[in-house]
Amino acid sequence: MTLAPLASERITTSPEATQRLAAALARVAAPGDLVCLWGELGAGKTAFARGFGRGLGVRTTISSPTFILMAEHEGRLPLFHLDLYRLSDASDAWAGGLIDDRQAAGVTLVEWPDRFGRALPAARVDVRIDGLGDAPRRIRVETGQSSLAAYVAAAEAAELGDAVPPDALPADAVPAR
Repeated sequence: MTLAPLASERITTSPEATQRLAAALARVAAPGDLVCLWGELGAGKTAFARGFGRGLGVRTTISSPTFILMAEHEGRLPLFHLDLYRLSDASDAWAGGLIDDRQAAGVTLVEWPDRFGRALPAARVDVRIDGLGDAPRRIRVETGQSSLAAYVAAAEAAELGDAVPPDALPADAVPAR
């Protein structure tokens, strides 16, 4: 069911806090979920993926699959980590075999989901990461699907240690959306 976007916005001040947020989201993951990571180069998408994997119980190293395009990791659910940075559009993803039936049994985490264009499914969780370098990160978790609302609730409830509410920092400390 599609509805008005449900969203939670958090500020993290370290890669570890970003990973704790991601791990909290992974704990509510279900087979077939699609999580899209949006952000510039250096925003922390791969750090988020590491935390998400940790939340799924993945024990292997998670790094950016930029040159292999997709990495598979075993955990509570299989994690399919895609990095579409080098692709020009959705046809490249389909032709390269990056999308297949196995992903229904696990969670698919996609960096650079804009490469899917209009083929990007509506049934997804969007994680928008703003910030670069040593700056805090503004992380917005949103979905328009009631079946995925647990991700937004998990983001709200996550204990992040050094995270702060979005309104607690000066306006210029974190990029505005």
